Amino acid sequence: MPEGTYRFTHLFLKSHMVLDLAEGAVLLAIPDKTRLPILPGRIESYDEKSEYLPASWEGSPLDTYASIITGMYVEDVVVCGGGIIDGAADFDNWWDKEKRKNDPAARPRMLFLNHCKDVVMQGVTIRNSPAWNLHPYFSERVRFLDIKIQSPDKSHNTDGIDPESCTDVEIAGVYFSVGDDCIAVKSGKMYMGKTYKTPSRNIVIRNCLMERGHGGVTIGSEIAAGVDEILVKNCHFLNTDRGLRVKSRRGRGKDSYLSGITFEHVLMEGVRTPFVINCFYYCGADGKSEYVASKEALPVDERTPRVGRIVIRDVICRDCHVAGVYFYGLPESKIECVEMENVTITYAEEAKEGKAAMMTGCERSSRQGIFVRNAKKVTMKNVVLEGNEGEPIDIDNVDEWNML
Repeated sequence: MPEGTYRFTHLFLKSHMVLDLAEGAVLLAIPDKTRLPILPGRIESYDEKSEYLPASWEGSPLDTYASIITGMYVEDVVVCGGGIIDGAADFDNWWDKEKRKNDPAARPRMLFLNHCKDVVMQGVTIRNSPAWNLHPYFSERVRFLDIKIQSPDKSHNTDGIDPESCTDVEIAGVYFSVGDDCIAVKSGKMYMGKTYKTPSRNIVIRNCLMERGHGGVTIGSEIAAGVDEILVKNCHFLNTDRGLRVKSRRGRGKDSYLSGITFEHVLMEGVRTPFVINCFYYCGADGKSEYVASKEALPVDERTPRVGRIVIRDVICRDCHVAGVYFYGLPESKIECVEMENVTITYAEEAKEGKAAMMTGCERSSRQGIFVRNAKKVTMKNVVLEGNEGEPIDIDNVDEWNML
C-alpha cells in the first residue's frame, strides 16, 4: 500500500500474504461499531463434544467485536513497512465507559491472531487501539520486531502486546507508550486453563523501551494455564507504574503455575515500584471477594494457583517512588523461590506516594524498601537500596531468607 490514507472498518488476514505499508501510508479505521461484525465467544461443534473459540475477552470466550485486523487459523503472514495502523479510538467512542454500557460485545483489539502460526509484524506503527493492541491467542512462532505501539495515557485496557496461551514468541526492539500494561503474558481464566491446559511458554522480550503504562512486563492476571520460560533482557523501563509485575489470585486454579521467569540486564528510571509479585490481585468480578482478599491460610484445592522460580539479575532502578520490592504470596501456597542478584534501587528525591500492588489491604507508601510476605525461599545477593525511608527490609512468613 503506497503513501496515502485508507479508511476501512476491519480486515481479515489470509495465509501466505504480505501486507506492506509504505512510509506515509495510514490504515485508518472507521470507529462505527454498527459496521463491525461480532464474533461469538464459543460455537459448539456438531459432534457436541468439541467447540470453536472465535473470540476472547480478558481470558474468557466471550462475544467480541471483530478486531481492526484479525487472523483466524492463518499461517505464513507478514505485516511490515514504515506505515501506520490507526484504530481511531478516542475518549468519545471506544474509551468512553458510559457509551459502552449497553454494547452487545466486548471491544475489538487492534490485531487478534487466533490459532495462527509463523506471523511477523515488523516496522509499522500501531496507535489508538480500542482495547488491547496486539493479542496473539493460542498461536505459535509469532514475532513483533521494531514496531511502535502508542495509546494515550488513561486510555482504557490499551495493553501493548498480550500473548495468551502462545508458544515461541519474540518481542524485540519494540517501543511502548500505552495506557495499561506494556506487555502482559496470559493463559486464560479458569475455564480456559482447566479445559485447554495451554500455558504461555518460550517467550523472549528483548531490547524494548517501555514508556508509561501500568506494568513494563506483566505476568497475568488471567493466567490459569500457567507460564513456562519467560526471558526479559536488555530492556529500558521509563516511568511505568511497575517494572516486573506478577499478578495472580485464588481462583486461577491448580494449573496456574508460573515458573521459569528470568529478568536480566534491565534499566528502570522513574518506575514507581520496580518489582511486584501480587497473589491477591483484585481487578475483576470476584477480585474483592473475601475468598480472594483473605490473608488467612485457606484450604489448597483446584482453585489454588502457584508461583514458582523467578530470577532477577543485573538490574539498575533509578528514581523509584513507592517501593523497591513488594512480594505478597498466598499463605497456603507460598512463592517458591525468588533469586535477586546485582540489583541497585535508588529513590527519587521527591518520591510520590502510592500503592505498590492492586490488592485489598495494600497501604499507601513512599520510598519503601523490601517487603516480602509468604515465601519459601528468597535469596538476595548484592542487592543495594539507596534513599529508602524506614526499615530497609520487612519480611514475614518466609521460610528461608538469604541476604548475601
